Amino acid sequence: MTQISPSNILRHELIGLDVKVAWSKNPDIRGAKGRIIDESRNMLTLVDKGRKLKVPKDVATFRFKLYDGTVVDVDGVRLVARPENRLKTKVKRW
Repeated sequence: MTQISPSNILRHELIGLDVKVAWSKNPDIRGAKGRIIDESRNMLTLVDKGRKLKVPKDVATFRFKLYDGTVVDVDGVRLVARPENRLKTKVKRW
């Protein structure tokens, strides 16, 4: 299996990654952080200290911490798709 990296994060499984909402149109979720436990077409579900938070993908910029410690910012609009379909798509360089 290919290691997750900044160049392939859009085509990789996100569940299990630590994430922080770096920016959002919704001020209530700015700065929210946690581990991704579920992903749907339009939402990421985070858990932090036993608290679950659902964050819409299309209104936020996410800061992912990869397993090797690398930090990557991704515009949530680029993530809007069913996970199984997003993994199959070709991504233009970003």
